[in-house]
Amino acid sequence: MTTTSPATPRELSPDTRTALDTALTRLRAGAGDWTSLTAAGRRDLLRRVRAAVADSADDWARIAAASKGLSAWHPLAGEEWLAGPYAAIVALDAYARTLDALARGRSPLGGIRTGTGPDGRTVVHTSPLTFSDRILLSGYTTEVWLQPGVTSHAARDAAGLGSRHPLRSTGVGLVLGAGNVTSIPFLDVLYELLAEGRVALLKVNPTQDALVPVFERAFAPLIEAGFAAVVSGGGDVGAYLTRHAEVDHVHITGSETTFRAIVGAGEDRLRVPITAELGGVSPIIVVPGRWSKADLRFQAEHVATMRLHNSGHNCIAGQVVLLSRDWDQREDFERELRRAFSRTPKRPVWYPNATARLQRVRETYPDAEWFAGGTRAITHGDGEIETAEYFAPVLGIVDLPGTGAAFLDAAIDHANERLTGTLGANVLVDPATSRELGAGLEESIARLRYGTVAINAWTAFGFLMPTATWGAFPGGTVDDAPSGIGIVHNALLLDDVERTVVRGPFRPFPRSLTGGRFSVLPKPPWFVTSRTGRVVSEGFARFRIDGRIAPLLITLARAFGA
Repeated sequence: MTTTSPATPRELSPDTRTALDTALTRLRAGAGDWTSLTAAGRRDLLRRVRAAVADSADDWARIAAASKGLSAWHPLAGEEWLAGPYAAIVALDAYARTLDALARGRSPLGGIRTGTGPDGRTVVHTSPLTFSDRILLSGYTTEVWLQPGVTSHAARDAAGLGSRHPLRSTGVGLVLGAGNVTSIPFLDVLYELLAEGRVALLKVNPTQDALVPVFERAFAPLIEAGFAAVVSGGGDVGAYLTRHAEVDHVHITGSETTFRAIVGAGEDRLRVPITAELGGVSPIIVVPGRWSKADLRFQAEHVATMRLHNSGHNCIAGQVVLLSRDWDQREDFERELRRAFSRTPKRPVWYPNATARLQRVRETYPDAEWFAGGTRAITHGDGEIETAEYFAPVLGIVDLPGTGAAFLDAAIDHANERLTGTLGANVLVDPATSRELGAGLEESIARLRYGTVAINAWTAFGFLMPTATWGAFPGGTVDDAPSGIGIVHNALLLDDVERTVVRGPFRPFPRSLTGGRFSVLPKPPWFVTSRTGRVVSEGFARFRIDGRIAPLLITLARAFGA
């Protein structure tokens, strides 16, 4: 995320201004060529981009890890394979399948199952759609819920967005890239091109300057054709570009503070439309039940992952755990959570200003428990933890009353009304309690006003799956957008989206055999406590790149050593 406000354009040197002007002029010329490119032509171009990403994957993962203070062999370096090259490759493959369907005169939803959700919503079952998904991500699914009143027939007719009607040019888009997860700017550029019909200028966040050569290599087929460009710079460059006459749209992944600075006010009000993903305070709702010791440990590590992945520098990091004060296993769960925070390998708190935010936590919550040499914390009680996105490894625990449906209702009301933002919410519920809740659980999901809701999974899984959608709950405006406006990813190019719902197994293999959603995965490689997470994550990414079965079998065997 960007945390600094854009500076004034007059701070730019003449040479920098000329270089930016030249890039935008070339993109303006390329916009016409992009609109004339058929779906088949776009598909073929994406396949060339895929080859470029595959050639860049090793450098991408290595440089990304180093930029965060991790060696290539650090236990958590696998995060940079999954959140970088892996995410890029699976997105390119999914978009190519959509473009192939459009090239053949078919809907991208052809052959994809739809159903009916609460209040008659159309539900599109967006993953797994491939054999690879079923193997690598066993037990995990995503659904896209469309807005009430949208029929499955209407959804099939509308799917395709800007690639369904490519002759409708929408000009030049400016993407202000995120600074925390390396695939975000890459994926945002793809969405500008394929969903919105705009050629794109990517301004890389300064935290990712070392990756500029990687992005240039990965986007080389698009850059050569005049469909994309990559530039670097700070807030002064961002300010100049957002007010540039050749820019028709702005997309930012960043903080609400930066968003407000870009939108401006009065005579300096942004003149073009803007979409944004701005993060928020994400809840983790733990529904009371009867959990085994293994359940308590696994789900505590799950919660630790939601907070400590990428050292807490994620817009979708779980920040507030909503726990029942009436749950008789509450103390046991908290004990396991503390152990998970202690077991997770130590890593740098690397994002700008994060150390200062940790100091603020020390002052605001003097009774917080600190781990890993004072680099991560668990707090108790409400207050600022519910209203300020810390973007740092700090997890809050807030007490609520009740059990069963009464607790779930109270937790949903609390999340909707007290926590800042609408990007993602997580719900952990054991199979027996889920059965007791029955249809009420689905109704509860519908009540959560979040763009992604994950049941027994982390909402970041929705980010990783390209056929899911990613963004704030509908309703954000330039004047009120705590988690942003619009969506991205959405490789099926669906219209009228309300949210994505992720579902995962409450228990890993082999305990998944005892009930609930079945999975062949042991501890997932993205868990921060996984002993084999680095090699398995890299192995998964390499399989997505080359499809070789023999190395995959070795990777899967290693996964069982987690």
